[in-house]
Amino acid sequence: MKAAVLTTFGGAESFEIQTVPKPIPKANQVLVRVCVTSINPVDYQSRRGDYKDLVLLPAILGVDVSGVVEAVGEAVTEFEVGNEVYYSPQIFAESGSYAQYHVADAGIVALKPSNLSHIEAACFPLAGGTAWDCLVTRGNLQIGESVLIHAGAGGVGSIAIQLAKAMGAYVFATCSSNNVDFVKEIGADRPIDYKNENYVEVICQATGNQGVDLVLDTIGGTTIERSFEIIRPFGRLVSVVDTSTPQSLLEAWGKNLTLHFVFTPQYRAKLDALAKLIEHTQLRPVIDSTFAWDQVVQAHQYLERGGTRGKVVLDFTKS
Repeated sequence: MKAAVLTTFGGAESFEIQTVPKPIPKANQVLVRVCVTSINPVDYQSRRGDYKDLVLLPAILGVDVSGVVEAVGEAVTEFEVGNEVYYSPQIFAESGSYAQYHVADAGIVALKPSNLSHIEAACFPLAGGTAWDCLVTRGNLQIGESVLIHAGAGGVGSIAIQLAKAMGAYVFATCSSNNVDFVKEIGADRPIDYKNENYVEVICQATGNQGVDLVLDTIGGTTIERSFEIIRPFGRLVSVVDTSTPQSLLEAWGKNLTLHFVFTPQYRAKLDALAKLIEHTQLRPVIDSTFAWDQVVQAHQYLERGGTRGKVVLDFTKS
């Protein structure tokens, strides 16, 4: 089979299109023909060497799959050949989804939402699963609560906004000025133009200095510490970025805040839950751009420049 193989850490040009052995499923695995995958920040971070201790070269990256089951292991009973599925491979696993075929444990695979194409479905597994873990599993967002979602136009943020609205929350979301209308269209009650507005001041004014119940951080840097200022006492903050310990946790301590650092796990139940919301049109895919799979170099360069709206996908049905 053909695959985009990372041969050395560095720039996007470090990928080579190679012929590699087609994987064989074990007893509890399925073999999937990859129709579409997508690019996530963890992909270009891995490519440039941010996680050298976890990525063994040569490597096939990629943590999103929408495809068709080609074969099933002898112990698999929940899938059969021809099923359309979607899932997120284990992050830092032996082999990822930048290939024509991928094997995965059946327990992390789910049936693709029936109303989505493969291009649309590939937007959801990692980003949607991360949003679910942050807002539902860890953030415990409740009806009537308020949430601030940082980078609301991004891959995780654009799904998190929709999910938070489906859960009955009031949503603040930071974004650039050219994404204000878009972020509002997908459900944000109060977009915040981070270049021209101070989100701390906006939220303090909007909430009468009470703050929000939950903050979702997808940015890092000083975001955690600044967000302490606008979280209610006994509120929560969830971060999906690797970060050093904030210089001072005194404000979080004084407010009895709960902090969650999420490295999203893979499991079928959340994909099934997302599929129900998608099929009831409460979540929709946001696609920034589509590249042929062998344009992986250009696609990585494009995403890494920043400013994308939603997901960048790689289509294996064309090249």
